[in-house]
Amino acid sequence: MCSATANTLKRLPKTGEEAFVFTHLNVREDAMDLFAFYDKKELECFKQLTSVSGVGPKAALAILSRLSPEALAASVAVGDVKAITQAQGVGPKLAQRVVLELKNKLKIDLEEAVGILKEEDVASSRVSGSLSEATAALVSLGYTRTEAQNALKGADLSLSTEDLIKIGLKKLMS
Repeated sequence: MCSATANTLKRLPKTGEEAFVFTHLNVREDAMDLFAFYDKKELECFKQLTSVSGVGPKAALAILSRLSPEALAASVAVGDVKAITQAQGVGPKLAQRVVLELKNKLKIDLEEAVGILKEEDVASSRVSGSLSEATAALVSLGYTRTEAQNALKGADLSLSTEDLIKIGLKKLMS
């Protein structure tokens, strides 16, 4: 079995198509775990995260599923512990340790960090805005909110509102 971050899984081609990924084999006394990453930057970030005491592969995957390597570096640079705690299973103490131990390892300019964090906020608000607009449009067409949300579940959130509505309608019609 091979584990991967949510960011990697989103960027992979459809099932059955070839894909190139960077891998890391974690060997322990009782298990050998394989991890896949879309790009080398994510793999390097994973290795740096697992070098922090208390951060295992599972926590590192959770952090990189929530934050891109750039967003993680920016969060570490500005000391944004809250962003790191949004990862599943990562508490404030562990997030503080990540910030402290990686502050000198992840080289990023403070101005660049602030710019990256602003871009991430804009992108996430755009994505959630498109999804909520598409859900509202389906509800206004007479579907329940639950039906609309289920129809949009699993859709590519980078699509426009119009494309999300089309996908939702196709699922609801079938």
